[in-house]
Amino acid sequence: MMLNYDAPLYRPPSEARSLIFQVTLGCSFNECSFCDMYRSKEYSERSWEDVKAEIDMMAGYQPDTRRVFLADGDALNLDSEYMIKIVKYIREKFQNIERISCYAMPMNILKKTSEELKKMNEAGLDMFYLGIESGSDIVLKKVTKGAIAKTIIKSVNKAKEAGYVMSCMVILGLGGKKYSKEHIKGTAEVISACSPNYVGALTLYLENGIKQEFIDKYEGEFTKIDDDESLEELYDLINQIDTKEEIVFRVNHGSNAYTVKGTFPQDKQAMLDKVEWMKQHPETVRPEGLRGF
Repeated sequence: MMLNYDAPLYRPPSEARSLIFQVTLGCSFNECSFCDMYRSKEYSERSWEDVKAEIDMMAGYQPDTRRVFLADGDALNLDSEYMIKIVKYIREKFQNIERISCYAMPMNILKKTSEELKKMNEAGLDMFYLGIESGSDIVLKKVTKGAIAKTIIKSVNKAKEAGYVMSCMVILGLGGKKYSKEHIKGTAEVISACSPNYVGALTLYLENGIKQEFIDKYEGEFTKIDDDESLEELYDLINQIDTKEEIVFRVNHGSNAYTVKGTFPQDKQAMLDKVEWMKQHPETVRPEGLRGF
């Protein structure tokens, strides 16, 4: 039995086997120039009657569900009490739940009080996926992220303190050639300052519908980096991340030209050695697939 999803539907790669409930549709911000996921939708919040009916239906079809992802891009924008009601009901109807997660924007975490975040976590909301994208305020402004480095750090730390597991994304190549060094330096500083539990590095990939908007916002300053420069960015990012807390680091998205994985701080040197080896062996780079611009 399939739910009648409001397309398009997105979820993080690690939620591939999760049951997905759309508690919101679209994204309330929807201005990031690198993202066209919800451009075709107007943001709205779904009623308790609709959400409850879907939970009830799927509890009958998939009672052994272990993971649930709350879509769309902005579930955390819901009123805290409403989110608690949804999460508690999911836990009640599915006895084997191990994890409930959703996307979270820095501004949505910061809008919640620490008490609200803790209450949602205690009710059973476990994990947030948050896009850092870059730690350079210049780059963040150019791509209309709606956050600066300081607020990203603050939001991740606030969520961690409330008990959440944090999985964060950064985008190689987001600063283009001109801002490459600044982009990577700032991104490493943000990661070091908040040490998310997981960090995934993607490579910039723009859908045709937003490509021109992205380029226009750079006002003529954007030139795409190539695979060699992307490897340089990755090397510099790994090299500059300085953390004593464990960070599971992955570069294995379809947008990447290569695969690197490890855990900071213990695998830092091994990851650097692997990137150095790949720089010497360009034949290890993946053929063009998702990659491109």
